[in-house]
Amino acid sequence: MSESTIFIPPERRPSRGVFIPPLLMLPLALYNFVVFPFMGGDPAGWSGQLFTVPMVSGISWSLTSGDLLLVLGLACLFFEMLKSTNSGRSSVVEHMVSTLVFVVFLVEFLLVGAAASSVFFLLMMMSIFDVVAGFSVSITSAGRDVTMN
Repeated sequence: MSESTIFIPPERRPSRGVFIPPLLMLPLALYNFVVFPFMGGDPAGWSGQLFTVPMVSGISWSLTSGDLLLVLGLACLFFEMLKSTNSGRSSVVEHMVSTLVFVVFLVEFLLVGAAASSVFFLLMMMSIFDVVAGFSVSITSAGRDVTMN
């Protein structure tokens, strides 16, 4: 071996990583599962109040089913950002599937009447943020891994 060759013992080699599907598939599936059978394809059903909490200011705060779905989407987006920091072979596949999830969001938003709501639009925006951030983080981390002599 030459001086510039580095040997990493097998027990210290980085693992390939486990493929975890994009978490933003959960709000997409939940939206479709709820809006078609339970709301009859009407996206206005997402504005139904789940509960109301009286605030100290004297005004009542109400949480709608759409708000709750957006909170789920934000939680999924947070974990997607954490996942995007992994640099393994499965991360490329995860980025491609995340892009596919965004395409499904976009096509459904443009072509399906039940997806014509601000809740669905905001979930779609979370999906594109996931795609852009995932690729940006991967490119940045890959640039730091490559050294030129």
